Amino acid sequence: MGLVGDVVRLTKSVVDRVEPPAKGQRFIRDEVLTGFGLRVTPSGAKSFVVEVRVNGRNRRKTLGRYGPLTVEQARRAAQQYLGQVASGIDPVAEAKAAKARQVTVREALEDYLSVRKGLKPSTIHDYRRHLRESFPDWADRPLGSIRKDAIAERHRQIGERSPARANNAMRVLRAVFNFARGQYEGPNGESLFPENPVDRLSHTRAWYPIERRRTFIHRRQLPAWFDAVETVRQSEGDSDARSIGDLLLLLLFTGMRRSEGMHLKWEDVDFLDRTLCIPDTKNREPLTLPLSDFLQELLTQRQAHADGPYVFPGKGGYGPLVEPRRHMRRVTELSGVPFTLHDLRRTFITVAESLDIPYYALKQLVNHKAAGDVTAGYIVTNFERLRGPMQRVTDELLSAAGVRDRGAVIPFGREALA
Repeated sequence: MGLVGDVVRLTKSVVDRVEPPAKGQRFIRDEVLTGFGLRVTPSGAKSFVVEVRVNGRNRRKTLGRYGPLTVEQARRAAQQYLGQVASGIDPVAEAKAAKARQVTVREALEDYLSVRKGLKPSTIHDYRRHLRESFPDWADRPLGSIRKDAIAERHRQIGERSPARANNAMRVLRAVFNFARGQYEGPNGESLFPENPVDRLSHTRAWYPIERRRTFIHRRQLPAWFDAVETVRQSEGDSDARSIGDLLLLLLFTGMRRSEGMHLKWEDVDFLDRTLCIPDTKNREPLTLPLSDFLQELLTQRQAHADGPYVFPGKGGYGPLVEPRRHMRRVTELSGVPFTLHDLRRTFITVAESLDIPYYALKQLVNHKAAGDVTAGYIVTNFERLRGPMQRVTDELLSAAGVRDRGAVIPFGREALA
């Protein structure tokens, strides 16, 4: 194009004559205003840029494309930018901070979920559910617009329906604000969200006191409950009934959590070693449990008709079982015993404790960490050592239900529960 080098006085005629490079980008720098330049791509696109060193770092800002922006307009914009830098202002950091100040509650939550390592899909689902159900009108508001008084009032409103849900929703919001405190910074590195407004609930002692549930199936209730489960298992014309009935029994006889049972796969069941493995537990430590004779028979019967990877498949056979509430209500109607799936875990633990099963063995069976117990950290428990305690709990449950004398081995199924 007749230019000597790539430093010239940028004018309309010069910009019009600049030819695109064969590859990469070409920069034409203005010889009058240092830092002002033109960027040209192989496609022929031409954009004005301004370059400057800020706090020891090179910064390049695109001012706009040639055409919509004239050379003189771009030069004035570059002068303004360079003037801000000369005054000690970092325009890029200011723009980044301005954008961060407008981050919404939803965006902050998604940023939080994207950087948190090891969160389970169920936990991520719960966080988003709390946003959707407890803060639907706040989701797209700037995070900084959520005030302490509004948080206290929303906590009270939710608490009128469910104190536990109110506390849990606010814990999610508190986690988002704590994350925002360290994530979003101003141009000088200061936090844009230095305060956590959810702390108001602690300062005013407004958190709802929630007592731990202590419900479980009592020994006197087990015969009726067992019979009701077996009736549901044998329901005609209900493709899910057998699976859900078997799931209820598995949870009772292992103390497993509901998600662990629902997501159990056949690849995690070893019929030769008579064990099942839970690779992804709540505390992130895999758990191998021995199978009692009752559980071995139950899973053997299921495996004979297995179709798909899950022990308890849902609709279609290839996903896990999702929601057993309808069948649980049916068991309650037939037996007169109201229960939750976690009640089955509490029942297992209660029965195991009543048998004076060793403390550390019981902890291992239900995969509980002994917080602050140094000795527990040195114990490596082989699942074979748990086989005896697991069988004792099975025998006790079957005895309480009236379907087995202690120590006897009888077939599993309707004839066993008659």
